[in-house]
Amino acid sequence: MLTRLHDALRLRTSPAIFFSSAAIIIAFVVGTIAFTDPLNTAVSAASDWLLTNLGWFYILGVTVFLAFLIMIAVGRFGRVKLGPDEEPPEHSGGAWFAMLFAAGIGSILMFWGVAEPVSHFGDPPRGESLGIEAGTWGAAKDAMNFTYYHFTLHTWTIFTLPALCFAYFIHKRNLPPRVSSIFQPILGEGIHGPIGKLIDVVAIVGTVFGIAVSIGLGTLQINGGLNQLFGMPENAGWQLIIIGVVCGLALISVSLGLDKGIKVLSNINIVTAVLLLIFVLFAGGSTLFVLKGTIESFGSYLVALPELALWNDTFANTGWQNTWTVFYWAWTITWSPFVGIFIARISKGRTIRQFVAGVLAVPSAFSVVWFGIFGFSSFNIELNGERGLVDRVVGEGDIPGALFAFLSHYPAAFFVSAVAIILVIIFFVTSVDSAALVTDSMANGHEDYNPLGQRIFWGVAIGVITATLLVFSGANGLEALQSTIILVGLPFFIMGFFQMYALYRALQEDAGELPQVKTREWAQVLPPEEYERREEDEEYDTEDYVVEPTYTTEIPVLRDPYEDVEEVEENGVSSHATLPARTGSGRADLPEGGRPESR
Repeated sequence: MLTRLHDALRLRTSPAIFFSSAAIIIAFVVGTIAFTDPLNTAVSAASDWLLTNLGWFYILGVTVFLAFLIMIAVGRFGRVKLGPDEEPPEHSGGAWFAMLFAAGIGSILMFWGVAEPVSHFGDPPRGESLGIEAGTWGAAKDAMNFTYYHFTLHTWTIFTLPALCFAYFIHKRNLPPRVSSIFQPILGEGIHGPIGKLIDVVAIVGTVFGIAVSIGLGTLQINGGLNQLFGMPENAGWQLIIIGVVCGLALISVSLGLDKGIKVLSNINIVTAVLLLIFVLFAGGSTLFVLKGTIESFGSYLVALPELALWNDTFANTGWQNTWTVFYWAWTITWSPFVGIFIARISKGRTIRQFVAGVLAVPSAFSVVWFGIFGFSSFNIELNGERGLVDRVVGEGDIPGALFAFLSHYPAAFFVSAVAIILVIIFFVTSVDSAALVTDSMANGHEDYNPLGQRIFWGVAIGVITATLLVFSGANGLEALQSTIILVGLPFFIMGFFQMYALYRALQEDAGELPQVKTREWAQVLPPEEYERREEDEEYDTEDYVVEPTYTTEIPVLRDPYEDVEEVEENGVSSHATLPARTGSGRADLPEGGRPESR
């Protein structure tokens, strides 16, 4: 039946995956609108239970992912190429780094660049447990520690793990661009069966919800900016209009295709964002303070990182971490397949070591610069300027309007704020556009020709889910987004552990196991006096003993494990020869046989 419906609609996808995902999305929308209060109560209760009982699992999970990535990168598998062994990288280093910069960080930077540091400065996360007073230098230091913790290495760990898995299984094993492909070492051909399809449905639905939360946050921020500039009311009606405009622009971009749509908008984003960053740095009158503070705070973060990576607010138990860190990790991991596939696409030909180092380091470094400049510029306003940011963000709870309240303290505030609103809109247009393309490829299992209607469907689905969560959920918009995404994130964290196992197993299968290390053996040494006694005593045999340390076997010869032992090289060197001998790097100081003369 699904196949007939698929053909009647002239689709070109996997009927089971497409229609199952669509059915879940439609059921959620209809159920939320029809049963608003009961569903909201159920979601809130389930979310609260997860936060209370499994918040630690989210915290531990991301840190374990980071440790695994570092282990893989520095180990012997770090030299494995993501693609054919002899194929060079598709993109130059500079182009690759530039694309990593654009991968998924724009919306995060714009929404939280001011809101995060100011929130923690005015309400320190560990104020009760460590005695940190709000609005002090100690509060500023702890605020930046948590800001970097939330938006540098750990956030990009969540993106890097699935991205590495996608890159390996798509480019090395040539599997379809689906989350189920990552589980091929476990499922085998079962990736095309019911379990594989279930994994893909969960991934697609989770990605749609994750992007919807991002668009929801952007909608709140755009509404806040328009309220600041033009007095536009912050209500459901205007938020629906904003969602419609953003998704409408995204559908136009989808229709134009990758080169004319996403690529042009991404280039505009990058240039405008960097110009805004430079403006904030030099126009605020505190350039030296901001630069020194950014460098100092990064050092403080590195010192605090081991503690923060496992901190669970055990003793104070304020609940702060549940609404901040756990929300971030759950939100980020839901749309990690979308970012992961994009990063995997541009990384063919890189080694695992290059991949992990680049994807973790480059966006994290830019995030340090961005949050350092916006954070310390905000602190300067509070400590040395007109103040008001803490009252707006912490006192009034206006997190979406934080950026525009901040820019009101700068020259040409109206113009710069208008540019910021346009920048936020473009960031979210590209997010919806890219998500529609990636979600469609996950449903299809290939990246070839796909009907335009399919991509438009996913773009519309993201918009509808955003409107449902933000406007029709019967709760405060931001709270509804948080509660829903914490639930959706749980299966993604569970899958993350299986992804680590699947990748490591695949690497072992494809690269093979290293043989046990062999060493030359040595004779048993006795003290001279004991050796003489045993020589004189007929009951002892001293044949296996020596006084001077002496080895008894040859130095083991390491042969190239990648050569067929039956082949003979054209240059006359046998494949049984040592690897140094066949590569011209043999030890010239050793006599024939490879053993130094005994003393």
